[in-house]
Amino acid sequence: MTRYKLTVEYDGTGYVGWQRQDNGPSIQAALEAAVYAFSDEAAVVHGAGRTDAGVHAEAQMAHVDIAKDVGADTVRDAMNHFLLDVPISVLRAEAVDNDFHARYAATARHYRYRILNRRPQPALDAGRVWWVRVGLDADAMADAAQELLGHHDFTSFRATLCQAKSPVKTLDRLDVTRQGEEVIVEASAPSFLHHQVRNFVGTLKLVGEGKWTRSDVRDALAARDRTAGGPTAPADGLSLVRVDY
Repeated sequence: MTRYKLTVEYDGTGYVGWQRQDNGPSIQAALEAAVYAFSDEAAVVHGAGRTDAGVHAEAQMAHVDIAKDVGADTVRDAMNHFLLDVPISVLRAEAVDNDFHARYAATARHYRYRILNRRPQPALDAGRVWWVRVGLDADAMADAAQELLGHHDFTSFRATLCQAKSPVKTLDRLDVTRQGEEVIVEASAPSFLHHQVRNFVGTLKLVGEGKWTRSDVRDALAARDRTAGGPTAPADGLSLVRVDY
């Protein structure tokens, strides 16, 4: 039995998220079906993070145990053969020690959120960005984001159905920059609460529109009440871009 670390890219549109569920197709189930198709093994693919419905990944990390005696490149290519009809690709497969765990060994997760900030609707990037027509002040958003850095109770920015045992997390990075017609929000932390990044973005959009100030963000954080935070941004613009070990 060999454990393989997988680097996976996917477009989450049309999926219920990473985690296998009964209410629709998931990334995890698609990968497990690909493993079974080439190895005849009902293996479980463990991911580094449970991305939400509609969220994408440039480099989701996962691991799987396979008994069939094949090399890492064969695992990658065989899985991709059975993933040709879906927007999921195994970029790399690497043999690792059996004590490696894609989720529990991770030390940091990095997300990027893309806001397309222009009047015309997206044609090429539809489903990959949040289209916001009103002009946003990215500098004001970047300044307000600093209120959220550090070790806090993030109840105001977690989904009401979040299953995490504690709302207390450490946010290492929350940068906002304008790159042409896009406003990019980049967030890094050891781990995140359910909808945390999307709730950050929805809140910072209020600042960018001039409806909220930095002090409003500070007050929302201190309230420890989800109703005090801003709205949840759509899943379309969010991607998991890297996981550190």
